[in-house]
Amino acid sequence: MVTSKNHRERLERGIPTDREQQVSRGARKYRLFSWMLFDFANTSFSVMMVTFAFPLYFKNVICEGKPEGDALWGASLSISMLIVALISPVLGAAADLSGRRKRFLFAFTLLAVTATALLGFTGPGYAFVAAVLFIAANIGFEGGLVFYDAYLPEIASERSLGRVSGYGFAMGYLGALTILLLLFPLLRAGIVEENIPNVTLSFFLVALFFALFAAPLFLVLRDKKKAPVKMRYIGKSIREVKYTILHIMNYPDLARFLLAFFFYNDAILTIIAFSSIYAQNTLGFTTAELIVFFMIVQTTAIAGSIVFGIITDKIGPKRTIVLTLCIWCVVILMAIFTKEKLLFYYTGLLAGMSMGSSQAASRSMMARLTPKEHVTEFFGFYDGTFGKASAIAGPMIFGVISMQAGDQRIALGSLLLFFAIGLVLILGVRTSATHGSGAVVPESGDYS
Repeated sequence: MVTSKNHRERLERGIPTDREQQVSRGARKYRLFSWMLFDFANTSFSVMMVTFAFPLYFKNVICEGKPEGDALWGASLSISMLIVALISPVLGAAADLSGRRKRFLFAFTLLAVTATALLGFTGPGYAFVAAVLFIAANIGFEGGLVFYDAYLPEIASERSLGRVSGYGFAMGYLGALTILLLLFPLLRAGIVEENIPNVTLSFFLVALFFALFAAPLFLVLRDKKKAPVKMRYIGKSIREVKYTILHIMNYPDLARFLLAFFFYNDAILTIIAFSSIYAQNTLGFTTAELIVFFMIVQTTAIAGSIVFGIITDKIGPKRTIVLTLCIWCVVILMAIFTKEKLLFYYTGLLAGMSMGSSQAASRSMMARLTPKEHVTEFFGFYDGTFGKASAIAGPMIFGVISMQAGDQRIALGSLLLFFAIGLVLILGVRTSATHGSGAVVPESGDYS
């Protein structure tokens, strides 16, 4: 009777029962796991279609090894990044206004999966078609990250932002390692022995892998409000984005962080884009050795994401980013002075750890500085405008310096300047802001 009476009193006062609390905790854990599983899914596209397998297939098979293949590949990457940079803030604001964040994420994911599968039908002489399909696939992948990352402040408490962000990136690198291990026989026979059907089959499997492990997120997560997406939202979104650009200094720490992120992310993305080319052209790595190298990098990236995610919650994202940028400078110096393959493997170990930790800490810091009512719009600037713009500039600058100097080591050394600028800018971000509830929202303008 006492238990029943206490139970009724708890219900009348709106206090959840122990059973309800257990169910709630279980639901939160499942939501968190499904969110991280999406990272596990989409990184398979990044490592296979952007970094490793498809670039080699595009240049050597589709473009038949012609010099024009490099230009077309670079143009495809730049065009896709430019489109995402332009549309991300507007669509992010539209998602905030309509509450249809999951629908936007689903549309971009479907685009990436479908275009990736269609790339399996390409071959020699289909350069233009393959370029268009890759642009569409990369828009789907990169554009979806805006809406995916915007869920972070919703599923994690402020005290656990660093850990959750780190766990997400760790799952992503685990996904990259998993797809490389699964497709290793196909890649070895396909790329090394030039067995084209094996390579194209791997593209179908990447699309299937992406779709399969992304599905739980769409089944579990729910949008809080479901207003229809109307054209007037697009117009209002454009006005809000314009207001944000014109009044970005109302968020001085956020603005300074985004500028710092532009520079150091520029260097990181350039290293990722040219790592295989540098290893092959400068150090003489074979394709089989490159596969092993990328597996090693993914392994330490997993560890770096987890360890530094915990460190981020202990010392704050700002100090973590400063630490990882210093490590990146060591990585650059090691790569420049490395002449033996074995030492470059060790460089890859350190680079993987730095890659996972810097990305996880950056996403955590962005989540802390962003006003919650405009989280998707601001992540549109973070993932889209600043993230993708740096992906356009960095590889282009690296390529020009490498061409003019005739030495990739000099081009690699130039990236130290980008890390230095990012380091100076990040030191100017107020530490209190990185531990507080976010930026101060202006009292006037379209945000009211």
